[in-house]
Formats: sequence, structure tokens, C-alpha cells
Amino acid sequence: MVSVFPRVLRRAFLPIVLLAALGACSLPEDKDQPPANMGNFRLGHNIVVVKDPIQGPLSRKADEGSWKVVLKDEIGKRFGGYEGDKLYHLGVSVEAYVLALPGVPLVVSPKSILIINATVWDDAAGKKLNEEPKQITVLENLSGKTVVGSGLTQNKKQQQRNLSVNAARAIQKWLLENPQWFDINAEEAAAAAAAIQDGSVDTKALLDKQNAQEATN
Repeated sequence: MVSVFPRVLRRAFLPIVLLAALGACSLPEDKDQPPANMGNFRLGHNIVVVKDPIQGPLSRKADEGSWKVVLKDEIGKRFGGYEGDKLYHLGVSVEAYVLALPGVPLVVSPKSILIINATVWDDAAGKKLNEEPKQITVLENLSGKTVVGSGLTQNKKQQQRNLSVNAARAIQKWLLENPQWFDINAEEAAAAAAAIQDGSVDTKALLDKQNAQEATN
């Protein structure tokens, strides 16, 4: 399957960021909520790969090492406490990002965005559970500090942390949408997935919408 990343980011990344931001909402913290049941899941290797990610328009530049550290840290926090009886390995690659710049006119006010690929391995079976990497796109949380663009109120590290928290949430939501992988009750998993607010957007759907609009013009 051909990745949509190059087309999205080189031709239409900024419009997609802006369109996605229109539908974004403020996300509650979930630190005080009980962790979702993950069945027999126990985190094995926590692998984050960052190699030449695409830096979107109107974005601060972040070095590859900083993305690796913060994303791996948030994935570890999200999944490290599960003590199921089977090992699963998570592999994540950073494909693209926008870290909103300060000083951008409010009429533009782009939101920060992170696009990753995710893969999960079953250690006992020695194989990947998803044949193709899962494409995940997340926006930053909206709040009083970020509603006009976090470039005005947050430094680069805060933006990366914000996005990485949502990426870890989105990965867990995706895993719960596949309860057969971890021997979880389907109804319980569906309820838990629905409760996770992760700031994710469907990049492909937004691109298809833009293509349809262009075709009618």
C-alpha cells in the first residue's frame, strides 16, 4: 500500500491541519481515570524510530533525538503498567509534524500536528499483528493556551509532549479496537476505546474531501 504521507504533506499539509483544527476540541486529562483493561497485554520492546520526518509548513524544527525521547517516554507511561501474561512489542515511526510557530497571524493560527506509523508484534507468535503500519494523526489539545495556536504560548518541548501524550492515547485506542489480539471482551474494549479522547483525525478522509472539492471547482 502506498503511503499518503508525501501527497498530504507536500501538496496539502497546511490545509489539512487547518481543516482538522476546526473539528478539534478540548481534551480532558485522564490521569485520574482507571486504566483501560488491556487483557493479556504486557509491553515488551518500546521502539521509536525517527528518520528524516517531514517538517510541515509554519513549523518549528525539532531534532530527531528529541522526538524519540519524548514519544518513547509517553508510550512507556501509557503502557508500562500493564502486567498481562503475553509480551507485545510496539514499533512507532515519526513520519511528519508541525510545531506551530510564534508570530503567525491569528487568521492562520495553525495547530501543532504529529503523524506516526504504528505496528504491534506478538512476541510468542513471532509476527506482526497488523500487516500494514497503522497511520495515526493527532492534533494538540485545545485549551485557553492553545486555541489561538500553541506557538504563542508553548515552547517546542511542551508542544512535543502534548502531541506525544495524544499519540500514546491514540495507539491505545487503536489497540482496543482490535480486542481479539489481547483476549479482551469486545464490548468492554469498545467502551474503553470510545472513552479515550486522543485528538486524532482521519488524514485520508480529509485529503479525499479536499480532492473532491478541487474536482468540482
